[in-house]
Amino acid sequence: MSRGPEADASPVHGSLPGALTEELRAELIAFRRDLHMHPELGNQEFRTTAALRARLEKAGLAPRVLDTGTGLICDIGRDPGTTPAAGRPMLALRADIDALPIPDTKAVDYRSTVPDRAHACGHDVHTTVVLGAGLVLADLAAQGLLPGPVRLLFQPAEEVLPGGATDAIDCGVLEGVGRILAVHCDPKVEVGRIGLRTGAITSACDRLEVALEGPGGHTARPHLTTDLVTAAARVAVDVPSLIARRVDARAGLAVTWGRLETGHACNVIPQRAELSGTVRCLDLEAWRQAPDLVYAAIDEIATLHRAKSQITYVRGVPPVVNEPMTTSLLQNAMAARRGPESVEDTEQSLGGEDFSWYLEKVPGAMARLGVKPVGDPTGRDLHQGDFDVDEEAIRVGVELFTAAALLDRNAL
Repeated sequence: MSRGPEADASPVHGSLPGALTEELRAELIAFRRDLHMHPELGNQEFRTTAALRARLEKAGLAPRVLDTGTGLICDIGRDPGTTPAAGRPMLALRADIDALPIPDTKAVDYRSTVPDRAHACGHDVHTTVVLGAGLVLADLAAQGLLPGPVRLLFQPAEEVLPGGATDAIDCGVLEGVGRILAVHCDPKVEVGRIGLRTGAITSACDRLEVALEGPGGHTARPHLTTDLVTAAARVAVDVPSLIARRVDARAGLAVTWGRLETGHACNVIPQRAELSGTVRCLDLEAWRQAPDLVYAAIDEIATLHRAKSQITYVRGVPPVVNEPMTTSLLQNAMAARRGPESVEDTEQSLGGEDFSWYLEKVPGAMARLGVKPVGDPTGRDLHQGDFDVDEEAIRVGVELFTAAALLDRNAL
């Protein structure tokens, strides 16, 4: 991992307090498995919120549920009697708490008990890591070893465009925050390691819905009507190609379809066809241009085939752009715990993440948390029903965040 322009020399490995005890490690694994068995969709995370609140209150902390009804924040080490805005800037540790609407296909004891719901993106791990870090930091604060205040942020609805981060920001979660950190599970990175990069680490992601309409007719006489099946097929194939030729290829603007539905009988030309997919982009400026480009391309293809088009373009999230000093903080924190070789360069992905909305307001960075078992030649990809992690990643994530809190310049 290349060092940021203002990176400090990494502390000696193992010199920081806040390592995870075996007792707490076992508790956190059990907590993660409980969440995994009871996944909840965005803005429905009531059980998850209650479990987090109960454990934080048990530790003597004072969590506050967000006004949206799910998710919460909890401050550690903030000077008593001061408002967040009046005290020292806080370091925020963010976790997303929602699950996905897909079935869990694993054969494990902690498999999801909710039909067609699964923590298949690792949010249960993110949540457990921030909880564990909070419990360790609360203990350090009680010993007078925490240099500055920390806010735990458990955010709902990351998987719901444009992301629950926007609602959380409206609830004031960034008030008094000077820097924000997050991790995201990466099944391509071995456990015990993190992936980092300065600058954009994820991409913009929007949702696209297209409806095509025509009079329909008999397949014996397609020349007398609008052949919507062919029109839909051409939209599916030609729109991504047109877009790729109308923007700089380095912008990585890509239209990818996930659904195409039309027709009910083999000899009937239908009156309606529907497509849905995503628009992803590596470059912020190209992302701003994307809606106009997509509208124009779809209208051109639809008009060519005499179909009427209705387009719904839902703005999602911009890229997550890691700020250099915060990226260096994560790099130094990981090196302090596990040595500099535990940090590897990572590429910008085409995945979207609503953590980006926080970075529009305050500096911050996201690390890719390795969850791949050492020696596993395949791994299990995100958003698949068989996704799982090496739970040693929980210890790694907790110790990364606690080291970052101890090393944060804003706290000194």
